[in-house]
Amino acid sequence: MLKRRIIPIELLSEGRLIKTRSFGCARDVGDPVKSSKVYSDQDADELVLLNIDRNGQQIEQLVSAVARIAEHCFVPLTAGGGIRNVSDAARLFEAGADKVLINTAAYSNALLIGEISEHYGRQAIVVGIDVRNESGKYVLYSNCGRNREAPSLEDHISVVVAAGAGEILLQRIEFDGVMQGYDLDLLQRAVQVSPVPLIAAAGAGHFLHLKEAFDVGVDGAACGSLFNFGDNNPLRAKAFLKNYGIPLKRV
Repeated sequence: MLKRRIIPIELLSEGRLIKTRSFGCARDVGDPVKSSKVYSDQDADELVLLNIDRNGQQIEQLVSAVARIAEHCFVPLTAGGGIRNVSDAARLFEAGADKVLINTAAYSNALLIGEISEHYGRQAIVVGIDVRNESGKYVLYSNCGRNREAPSLEDHISVVVAAGAGEILLQRIEFDGVMQGYDLDLLQRAVQVSPVPLIAAAGAGHFLHLKEAFDVGVDGAACGSLFNFGDNNPLRAKAFLKNYGIPLKRV
């Protein structure tokens, strides 16, 4: 059985880490290097670092942050935000990223997924999918939740996996930062159609929410607010989940 993963997710804006609520209402939560080192020391399985700025300099800012984090952080690092081509991905890998995440480009240029996969391996490419519930229907959004996209959840998963995606990070936009739990119905729908590992994001407010996501069948639980606000960390999350027999890398 594949081990389940606890993955802090960090949002980068103007060189600082922030935490959003429903993709807005940003709050400063610290320095990216210091926070990443703490997570590394607290036995996080991986880190996800996403630059949410859209100022034309996002790749330069992200490359700089990844290079600084890689000097002090010794867990696998996924980096994303504004990747437009293989050259952008290459710069992030050279800076120290282990995986790259694309979201918006997956809609307009699915071939990019295959190009990155061909150069660096399927395991190195993650596709992010952001979803809103509108009148009872799941609708996909790109560009940090700004642009509505046409494909259904199931169709988009099929396309990106066929193109070469090795993992999917899925989040419900309205649940971001609310800390009331993941959208389990959304996760279950994705698990049923995805042949690649699925990472749940947006909603974790306590450790039981992680168990609920793992019970649905996800492979990783990404957490922002859970670790930013309150005395919680990956070590404590793993100790809690161990009591339920959930397979983890180590505690």
